[in-house]
Amino acid sequence: MSHAASGLGKGPRHPIVYTLLIVPFGATSGFVTVALAFLATQRGLTVEQGASLVAISLLPQVWKFFWSPIADTTLTRRRWYLIANTVVAISLFALATIPLGQSTLGLIHGLVFLASFASTFVGFAVEAFIAHLTPESDRGRVSGWYQAGNLGGTGLGGGLGLWLLQTLPAPWLTGVILGGVMLACSFALRFLPDVPAESRGASLGTVIRNLGADLWSVMWSRNGYLCAVLCIIPVGTGAASSVLAQAEIAAHWGAGANAVELVQGFLAGLVSMAGCIIGGYGCNRWGSRQAYIGYGLIMAGVAVAMAFLPPTLPVYIAGSMAYSFTTGLTYAAFTGFVLDAIGAGNAATKYNGFASISNTPIWYMGLVLAFVDTRFGHRNMLLAEAACAVAGVTIFAIAASVGRRGTVSAAVV
Repeated sequence: MSHAASGLGKGPRHPIVYTLLIVPFGATSGFVTVALAFLATQRGLTVEQGASLVAISLLPQVWKFFWSPIADTTLTRRRWYLIANTVVAISLFALATIPLGQSTLGLIHGLVFLASFASTFVGFAVEAFIAHLTPESDRGRVSGWYQAGNLGGTGLGGGLGLWLLQTLPAPWLTGVILGGVMLACSFALRFLPDVPAESRGASLGTVIRNLGADLWSVMWSRNGYLCAVLCIIPVGTGAASSVLAQAEIAAHWGAGANAVELVQGFLAGLVSMAGCIIGGYGCNRWGSRQAYIGYGLIMAGVAVAMAFLPPTLPVYIAGSMAYSFTTGLTYAAFTGFVLDAIGAGNAATKYNGFASISNTPIWYMGLVLAFVDTRFGHRNMLLAEAACAVAGVTIFAIAASVGRRGTVSAAVV
C-alpha cells in the first residue's frame, strides 16, 4: 500500500528521517554488544558471561511479536515512540552508571532486558510509519536508510559508549550524554504525520479477528512462507561482531580498547550504514530475497578470509570493516523482503512476527560462536559461522523448491 492509499498523507521528503528515529533502537543493542561486551572480560567476567549480556539483550527481540499487537491497536505511533524512547534513555543512563562486575551482574541483566524491551516499542512505531507511508516502488531505498540508522545507532551506542566510559571522569556523565542523544532523536517525529492505531473504535473481539485474518493471509502466502524461512536460517546474522568485540578475543589479533571502540563502534557504524544504503539500492535492482542470499554468502566469505589470514591488527581492522559492511547489506535486504510480504495493515505485528523469528538465529549463533571460540579457538569460530551460512542457504534452496511444487498461494499484501 502506498502512502497515498493509506489516507495518512505523504511520508518524509527523504528517508533519513527514519534513520534518525531508529537510532535509539540500534544504540541500545550497541551499548550492550560492544561496550558492555568488551568491558565484561576486563571487569572479571568470563567470555560466556559476556555473551550472556548479548543473549539477554536479544531475548525481547526474539519474543517481541507477542506484545507487538499492543502497539498496533492502542496508542498512536507517535505516542508509543515518545514513551518507549524515554525508557530507553533512562535505562542507558543506569547501565552506564552502575559498575559492571560479578556482584552487579544480576542487576545489569535486568537493566539490559528493560532497555531492550523498551526499544522494541521504538521499533514498532518506526516500522509502522514506514509500512503506512512508503510506496511499494521505494521500499528498497527506505529499507536501506532505516537499517542505516539501526546499525549506525549500534555503532554510536557501542563505540561512543565505550569511548566515553573509558574517557570521562565519572560514568554517570556517559549516561547523561547517551540518554540525551536518544531523546534528541524524538525531534525527527515532527517531519512525519502520525499513524493512528488499527481498528479504532472497534471491540476487542473485532480487533483480534482482524489481526488474526491479516496474519493468516501473510503467513500462508508464498512471500510470507519464504520470508519466514529466510528469517530462521543462520545467514547474514552478523553475530560474530559481538564475539569479536570481546577484549580477550580481540587481543588475539593484537587489538586493544582503542582499536575495538574504533572498528566495532565508530567505524563499524559508518561502514555498516554505507552497506545498508548500498544494499537497499541493490534490493530495488535484484529483489530483496535474492539480494539477501547473495549478501549472506559474501559475509561467509569475509569470515573465512579472516580465519585464514594472519592474526594481526590490520587483519582485525580490515576484516571487521568488511564484516560490518556486509552486515549492512544483509540488514537492508531483510527489511526489504519483510516489507514486500506484509503490506501496511497491523504493520508492527506482522513485521515483528518476522523480526522475532530473525532474531532467533542471531541469538543462538552468538551463543554457538562463543562456545566454539572457547572450546576450539578463534579460527574455528569464524569457520563455524561460514559453515552455518552455507547450510542455511542450502535449506532455503530446498524450501523454495518445495514451495514451488506445493500449494502456497501468491502473496496478498
